[in-house]
Amino acid sequence: MAKTKTAFFCQNCGTQYAKWVGQCSSCKQWNTVVEEVVQKEDKKSWNTDSSPSSKSNKPLKIADITSNSEVRINTLNQEFNRVLGGGLVPGSLTLLGGEPGIGKSTLLLQIALQLPLKTLYVSGEESQKQIKMRADRILPDAEHCYVLTETKTQSIFQQVSQLVPDLVIIDSIQTLHSDYIESAAGSISQIRECTAELIKFAKESNTPVILVGHITKDGTIAGPKILEHMVDTVLQFEGDRNYVYRILRALKNRFGSTSELGIYEMQGSGLREVNNPSEVLISKNEEALSGMAIAATVEGMRPLLIEIQALVSTAVYGTPQRSATGFNAKRLNMLLAVLEKRAGFKLGAKDVFINITGGISVDDPAIDLAVVGAILSSNVDIAVAKNSCFAAEVGLAGEIRPVQRVDQRILEAEKLGFSKIFVSKNSKISLKQPKIEVIKIGKVEELVKQLFG
Repeated sequence: MAKTKTAFFCQNCGTQYAKWVGQCSSCKQWNTVVEEVVQKEDKKSWNTDSSPSSKSNKPLKIADITSNSEVRINTLNQEFNRVLGGGLVPGSLTLLGGEPGIGKSTLLLQIALQLPLKTLYVSGEESQKQIKMRADRILPDAEHCYVLTETKTQSIFQQVSQLVPDLVIIDSIQTLHSDYIESAAGSISQIRECTAELIKFAKESNTPVILVGHITKDGTIAGPKILEHMVDTVLQFEGDRNYVYRILRALKNRFGSTSELGIYEMQGSGLREVNNPSEVLISKNEEALSGMAIAATVEGMRPLLIEIQALVSTAVYGTPQRSATGFNAKRLNMLLAVLEKRAGFKLGAKDVFINITGGISVDDPAIDLAVVGAILSSNVDIAVAKNSCFAAEVGLAGEIRPVQRVDQRILEAEKLGFSKIFVSKNSKISLKQPKIEVIKIGKVEELVKQLFG
């Protein structure tokens, strides 16, 4: 056995130091540097039965490398497949993060129960009876899912060698520990070492592995930042506890796009996939209300129609309030300045509140025109026509700028029964005869005339 060696790590960002320091020079946090025992030892392969391979990789010409498409594993969960880019890639490592109680374990257990493949669900946080109680609510007749309650990686690999599963789910990476590192579970060294062992297992056995990761109070995945660099895909499961809807986003994906979005509805029997989120994100009000406008946005390859709510009222206190939920507050201030400068609306002494319904956050600039329409509607207390929607960006000069994939937005609005859509006059529309009326405008002043005369 090699000589025991100690090192100092920052528990917040994972930076290593030769000696103890009071403040981390990387993340500027105080009292986060702790000493951990690092024991160097000859590490065995995850498969103790196999001998070390003598094969070594050789450099190949890039023209000689075959570029066949990856064969993906269909998880039978269309929202999960969409965010991953088409399904799980064999030999990949996926990290799923989210707040406590948001539904991470429920989502992965649901996938494990639905798959017709042999799946090993490893839990270090719950007992087998607790998992069985949840499984009875989701799918009680599953036959291909195996449950293991273990936290030591060497014991997990022994069971994996006997069972030979097609998919391994670890809940969670912060609870695992390895015999090769003498430090507590959840420490920087343990997380890094356990992840490295799982990566070696996934690549050598060509078995996909999904990890559950805890997050900090700042919303970032707990542990060293290198954890996100080591894995192939990083997914974020988010939502508001006051809403039943959950959103799955890809923060990193080596095998697909990071702009895809999956939406679920939390129910007593598990998570229900929302295949048409536009109907969920738009409220069904029979009477027309002022301060509401519908925006046609695109998340990844999926067009969505969302509802923008605005409230403009006289400021009670000296300083007017500016608040935005699900929308960039700085962009709201910019749009208010454009309205005051170009359209002549005096909003400097009024409170302005913006809310995107459904508890989602949108960064698409195409919702600018809908935000402007909702603000103007609330200011003059005149409702925007319920059959109208918007898809354009607003510039600093008050010009209406075109956005990408306007054809998809028009078709989605047409499918949901809208009769008018406001776009930029410079938009390139390839649709020959859309059933919906496309109104092209060039400036904010034209929008005011179109909406309120």
